[in-house]
Amino acid sequence: MNNKAEDPSLWNDAAEAQKLMRERQQLDDNINALRRLEQHLNENIELIELGEEEGDSGIVTEAEEALRQLRSEAAKKQVEAMLSGEADQNDTYLEVHSGAGGTESQDWANMLLRMYSRWAERQGYKVELLEIQDGEEAGIKSATLLVKGPNAYGWLKTESGVHRLVRISPYDSNARRHTSFSSIWVYPVVDESIQIDVNESDCRIDTYRSSGAGGQHVNTTDSAVRITHMPSGIVVQCQQERSQHKNRAKAWDMLRARLYEAELKKREEAANAEAASKTDIGWGHQIRSYVLQPYQLVKDLRTGVESTSPGDVLDGELNEFMEAALAHRVSGGGDAVIDELS
Repeated sequence: MNNKAEDPSLWNDAAEAQKLMRERQQLDDNINALRRLEQHLNENIELIELGEEEGDSGIVTEAEEALRQLRSEAAKKQVEAMLSGEADQNDTYLEVHSGAGGTESQDWANMLLRMYSRWAERQGYKVELLEIQDGEEAGIKSATLLVKGPNAYGWLKTESGVHRLVRISPYDSNARRHTSFSSIWVYPVVDESIQIDVNESDCRIDTYRSSGAGGQHVNTTDSAVRITHMPSGIVVQCQQERSQHKNRAKAWDMLRARLYEAELKKREEAANAEAASKTDIGWGHQIRSYVLQPYQLVKDLRTGVESTSPGDVLDGELNEFMEAALAHRVSGGGDAVIDELS
């Protein structure tokens, strides 16, 4: 790879050159991370031996704690090694859609939007809110995030599906327990090296007034853009920019990304649950349950991974669930049930 990178003719094809340089950088990062883990492992083993020889329990305890942290970091790197899919290294779009149930599910959708935003921030990723449709009374009907960072799509791809919440409703004066559903849809950003042809005659383009924060100009003009791809039923929308022209360009990028993701799904032999696509957001299709009442539990229904601290999970502590889902997928457990609203 170094020989190719040093070949002057490489830059005759800028897209291919950029792809190669990204791959080389990723390999360098992985090798350096492995060497650093190995170095710290050896150093802490030596500290434990030294502490035992000198009877210094403090040194031993400190080194053992460092080894536990190294083990956690090594486990994360092991999971990242699974991210070898065609688009796993790419940035990603993440859509949130509320299910049936009005205010309850719209509030739940807003909680999920915050959860994934917090997770991305914990990972050091950059998050942009591209589109949001507010609920009638509270929460949101839908929203689209752009998550930028190494392996963003690879980490988030197993989160697509229906998420179920059980809690005492803050909107119920009788304090009854309610069950709400919302769905997540994740698809990768496509770079210039990936050619996705879209026939504009197959698409319907609508403009509408933006909702939510964005300034006086955004909220009083039809600057938001929605594109519907008629053959597939895929719908994308963007209202991030003040300019309708810029929103239109971003929406086209999002549509190409959705079509590319659909093609990736077709290629995956393990995607045996894809036939359940476009199902209702409700019972029987959820991938994870978040129970706040009568007990505290978050459970992934694909892997069996559980947490008794739903507050931490809703604050973005999702890596344990993602790691298990990725391992499950690699081992042939199949993909989650995917739900798409259009």
